[in-house]
Amino acid sequence: MRATKTSATAFMKTLGLSALVISMVNCAPSPKQIKEAVEKDPSIVFAAIEKDPEQFIEVVNKAAQGAQKKAQEKAVAEESKKRDEEYKAPLKPTIDESRVFMGPKDAKITIVEYSDFQCPYCSKGYATVEEVLKAFPKDVRVIYKHLPLDFHPMAMPAARYYEAIAMQDHSKAEKFYRSVFENQGELGSKKEAFLKDTAKKVGADAKKLETDLKDEKITKIIEADMEEARKFNFSGTPGFLINGVSLRGAYPFTEFKEIIEHHLGIAPVAKEKK
Repeated sequence: MRATKTSATAFMKTLGLSALVISMVNCAPSPKQIKEAVEKDPSIVFAAIEKDPEQFIEVVNKAAQGAQKKAQEKAVAEESKKRDEEYKAPLKPTIDESRVFMGPKDAKITIVEYSDFQCPYCSKGYATVEEVLKAFPKDVRVIYKHLPLDFHPMAMPAARYYEAIAMQDHSKAEKFYRSVFENQGELGSKKEAFLKDTAKKVGADAKKLETDLKDEKITKIIEADMEEARKFNFSGTPGFLINGVSLRGAYPFTEFKEIIEHHLGIAPVAKEKK
């Protein structure tokens, strides 16, 4: 069994840590001395690996798991810090009351959803938003904004259809939004035919739709949405602003609930001690 250079490096780091611990309790070579010895004669490491390769793999895996745990803890801490900052100074998206809203227009909480109709993670985000709207029917409204990604060829056409249908009727655009996400696989397989069929099913006027799809107003709306998303450093989809507090990715319902209840002044339920 032969070890890779990367694995050997990880092992040397682990070896150095062990030497540090030993030097604290008895007379032993310092980590620096061991490092110099290994660099001078790497065969020391390879001999140790060959002697007990299973233990070597176990040590490396354990070190990798420890590093991953620390990275996750750091990420959680940074996310918590950023969220606290945004509670105090929320991000300020443009809220155009003439656009389509899901939920009551006078809701206390506005969720801005930056999304891509062809993105599978956005489909998960859509399902969570639906859960949020059911849990907070009077307090939350959602405005859908566009962030079509280049590698999703049907995302931009779907965005144009959504806005073109919205020019006819907001409730029909809302039905279109739901139908596309709930049948997302067909968007990729049937492409334009799926969009036309969905528009017909929601009751859109086909002739008007054909004309409105070319309207420059739609281009400007989508470009403005994309520019705003970039301004808030949303590079992937989906992204959400909940009264100005960001969630970057398809987070579960509990994350949305925590932010919404904070805005509503609902105290979090204390967790029971185990």
